[in-house]
Amino acid sequence: MEPVFIESHDNYFKIAFEEAFKSLRTNIGGPFGAVVVKDGKIIGKGGNQVISQNDPTAHAEIVAIREACRNISNFDLSGAAIYATCEPCPMCLSAIYWANIKEVYYCSTRFQAETIGFRDNHIYEEINLLPEERTISFHQVTHPEAARLFREWTEKKDKMPY
Repeated sequence: MEPVFIESHDNYFKIAFEEAFKSLRTNIGGPFGAVVVKDGKIIGKGGNQVISQNDPTAHAEIVAIREACRNISNFDLSGAAIYATCEPCPMCLSAIYWANIKEVYYCSTRFQAETIGFRDNHIYEEINLLPEERTISFHQVTHPEAARLFREWTEKKDKMPY
Protein backbone atom coordinates (compact mmCIF):
# COMPACT_ATOMS: atom_id res chain seq x y z
CA MET A 1 0.00 0.00 0.00
CA GLU A 2 1.37 3.37 -1.03
CA PRO A 3 1.55 5.98 1.79
CA VAL A 4 -0.75 8.96 1.36
CA PHE A 5 -0.29 12.48 2.72
CA ILE A 6 -3.48 13.62 4.45
CA GLU A 7 -3.45 17.38 4.90
CA SER A 8 -6.09 17.36 7.64
CA HIS A 9 -3.70 15.33 9.81
CA ASP A 10 -0.79 17.70 9.27
CA ASN A 11 -1.31 19.69 12.50
CA TYR A 12 -1.09 16.52 14.57
CA PHE A 13 2.04 15.37 12.77
CA LYS A 14 3.54 18.86 13.17
CA ILE A 15 3.38 18.47 16.96
CA ALA A 16 4.57 14.84 16.84
CA PHE A 17 7.60 15.93 14.83
CA GLU A 18 8.25 18.85 17.21
CA GLU A 19 8.34 16.32 20.06
CA ALA A 20 10.66 14.04 18.07
CA PHE A 21 13.09 16.83 17.16
CA LYS A 22 13.09 18.04 20.78
CA SER A 23 14.03 14.54 21.97
CA LEU A 24 16.72 14.23 19.36
CA ARG A 25 18.24 17.69 19.74
CA THR A 26 18.28 17.75 23.55
CA ASN A 27 19.57 14.16 23.83
CA ILE A 28 16.64 13.01 25.97
CA GLY A 29 15.83 10.19 23.56
CA GLY A 30 15.68 8.90 20.04
CA PRO A 31 14.14 10.50 16.96
CA PHE A 32 10.50 9.68 17.67
CA GLY A 33 7.38 11.64 18.62
CA ALA A 34 3.68 10.94 19.05
CA VAL A 35 0.38 12.59 19.87
CA VAL A 36 -2.92 11.08 21.01
CA VAL A 37 -6.04 12.75 19.63
CA LYS A 38 -9.62 12.31 20.76
CA ASP A 39 -12.62 14.24 19.43
CA GLY A 40 -10.28 16.50 17.45
CA LYS A 41 -8.27 17.51 20.52
CA ILE A 42 -4.73 16.49 21.47
CA ILE A 43 -4.99 14.81 24.87
CA GLY A 44 -1.42 13.52 25.07
CA LYS A 45 1.92 14.08 23.41
CA GLY A 46 5.45 12.95 23.90
CA GLY A 47 8.87 12.41 22.50
CA ASN A 48 11.14 9.48 23.14
CA GLN A 49 12.67 9.79 26.64
CA VAL A 50 14.61 6.53 26.87
CA ILE A 51 17.95 8.25 27.54
CA SER A 52 16.85 10.95 29.98
CA GLN A 53 14.63 8.60 31.98
CA ASN A 54 16.98 5.60 31.82
CA ASP A 55 13.83 3.73 30.86
CA PRO A 56 13.73 1.44 27.81
CA THR A 57 9.91 1.70 27.85
CA ALA A 58 9.85 5.52 27.55
CA HIS A 59 9.07 5.46 23.83
CA ALA A 60 7.18 8.41 22.36
CA GLU A 61 3.93 6.49 21.99
CA ILE A 62 4.09 5.24 25.59
CA VAL A 63 4.85 8.76 26.87
CA ALA A 64 1.92 10.17 24.87
CA ILE A 65 -0.47 7.39 25.99
CA ARG A 66 0.49 7.88 29.64
CA GLU A 67 -0.10 11.63 29.40
CA ALA A 68 -3.43 11.12 27.60
CA CYS A 69 -4.63 8.70 30.28
CA ARG A 70 -3.63 11.13 33.04
CA ASN A 71 -5.34 14.01 31.26
CA ILE A 72 -8.67 12.21 30.92
CA SER A 73 -8.32 10.23 34.18
CA ASN A 74 -8.98 6.95 32.41
CA PHE A 75 -6.92 4.04 31.10
CA ASP A 76 -9.41 3.51 28.25
CA LEU A 77 -8.68 5.68 25.22
CA SER A 78 -11.54 4.33 23.09
CA GLY A 79 -12.31 6.69 20.24
CA ALA A 80 -8.77 8.08 20.17
CA ALA A 81 -6.18 8.00 17.40
CA ILE A 82 -2.41 8.16 17.69
CA TYR A 83 -0.10 9.98 15.32
CA ALA A 84 3.49 8.75 15.40
CA THR A 85 6.51 9.82 13.45
CA CYS A 86 7.39 6.15 12.93
CA GLU A 87 5.53 2.84 12.81
CA PRO A 88 5.13 1.74 16.45
CA CYS A 89 7.43 -0.96 17.77
CA PRO A 90 5.82 -4.13 19.18
CA MET A 91 5.79 -2.72 22.74
CA CYS A 92 4.07 0.47 21.64
CA LEU A 93 1.70 -1.44 19.38
CA SER A 94 0.70 -3.56 22.39
CA ALA A 95 0.11 -0.43 24.48
CA ILE A 96 -2.04 0.98 21.68
CA TYR A 97 -4.17 -2.16 21.74
CA TRP A 98 -4.39 -2.17 25.56
CA ALA A 99 -5.48 1.49 25.51
CA ASN A 100 -8.22 0.69 22.94
CA ILE A 101 -6.87 3.22 20.44
CA LYS A 102 -8.50 2.38 17.13
CA GLU A 103 -6.45 4.33 14.58
CA VAL A 104 -2.72 4.67 14.08
CA TYR A 105 -1.19 7.14 11.64
CA TYR A 106 2.57 6.94 11.10
CA CYS A 107 5.25 8.19 8.73
CA SER A 108 8.47 6.13 8.70
CA THR A 109 8.33 2.33 8.72
CA ARG A 110 9.99 -0.20 11.00
CA PHE A 111 12.27 -1.10 8.09
CA GLN A 112 13.40 2.51 7.76
CA ALA A 113 14.00 2.62 11.54
CA GLU A 114 16.13 -0.49 11.19
CA THR A 115 18.41 1.28 8.70
CA ILE A 116 19.28 3.87 11.38
CA GLY A 117 19.95 1.31 14.12
CA PHE A 118 16.60 0.49 15.75
CA ARG A 119 15.60 -3.18 16.26
CA ASP A 120 11.83 -2.92 15.87
CA ASN A 121 11.62 -5.35 12.96
CA HIS A 122 13.79 -7.92 14.76
CA ILE A 123 11.36 -7.88 17.68
CA TYR A 124 8.38 -8.24 15.32
CA GLU A 125 10.10 -11.36 13.93
CA GLU A 126 10.85 -12.75 17.41
CA ILE A 127 7.20 -12.48 18.48
CA ASN A 128 6.23 -15.03 15.83
CA LEU A 129 8.64 -17.62 17.22
CA LEU A 130 7.83 -20.13 19.93
CA PRO A 131 9.47 -19.12 23.25
CA GLU A 132 12.12 -21.85 22.94
CA GLU A 133 13.12 -20.54 19.48
CA ARG A 134 13.73 -16.92 20.53
CA THR A 135 17.16 -15.37 20.97
CA ILE A 136 16.36 -14.64 24.63
CA SER A 137 16.04 -17.75 26.83
CA PHE A 138 12.49 -18.29 28.09
CA HIS A 139 11.81 -20.74 30.94
CA GLN A 140 8.32 -21.61 32.14
CA VAL A 141 8.34 -22.45 35.84
CA THR A 142 5.58 -24.33 37.66
CA HIS A 143 4.65 -22.54 40.87
CA PRO A 144 1.73 -23.32 43.21
CA GLU A 145 0.80 -19.64 43.60
CA ALA A 146 0.19 -19.22 39.84
CA ALA A 147 -3.10 -21.13 39.78
CA ARG A 148 -4.21 -19.55 43.06
CA LEU A 149 -3.54 -16.05 41.74
CA PHE A 150 -5.62 -16.58 38.59
CA ARG A 151 -8.38 -18.30 40.58
CA GLU A 152 -8.59 -15.36 42.98
CA TRP A 153 -8.87 -12.96 40.03
CA THR A 154 -11.60 -15.10 38.46
CA GLU A 155 -13.58 -15.18 41.72
CA LYS A 156 -13.06 -11.51 42.61
CA LYS A 157 -16.49 -9.80 42.69
CA ASP A 158 -15.28 -6.19 42.58
CA LYS A 159 -12.61 -6.52 39.89
CA MET A 160 -12.23 -3.81 37.26
CA PRO A 161 -11.84 -5.62 33.93
CA TYR A 162 -9.67 -4.02 31.27
